[in-house]
Amino acid sequence: MEITGKIIQVLPEQGGVSRTSGKEWKMQAYVLETQEQYPRKVHFEIFGDDRIKANPCRVDDIVTVSFDLESREFNGRWYTSVRAWKVEKGEQEATDNSVADAALPPSSAPLPGELDFADSQVEETTDLPF
Repeated sequence: MEITGKIIQVLPEQGGVSRTSGKEWKMQAYVLETQEQYPRKVHFEIFGDDRIKANPCRVDDIVTVSFDLESREFNGRWYTSVRAWKVEKGEQEATDNSVADAALPPSSAPLPGELDFADSQVEETTDLPF
């Protein structure tokens, strides 16, 4: 599975020693926010020192994360992990507002594909998309 978005938080690295094998382990967690109309936040983890070093991420990086989902039960409750196995960096968005504003057309006409609800006969509903 894949998801694309912007890194909004880098959580502290965690580590320890496995009880069963006695080997040392490391895990780095991040929070990604999708760039959709209704953005979603996704907490994901990179497990293993070699994968952490191969996939460094910083806040504001635009990334595509390839991941596996895994759920497990503990004391009658279920927990789900989003384990990344590859992180690809994408193009960064312009952070300078003047550059972004310069690209907008000067007219107040709707952009192509944009709907003007003021003149339309759309019924108002209370159904939310989430």
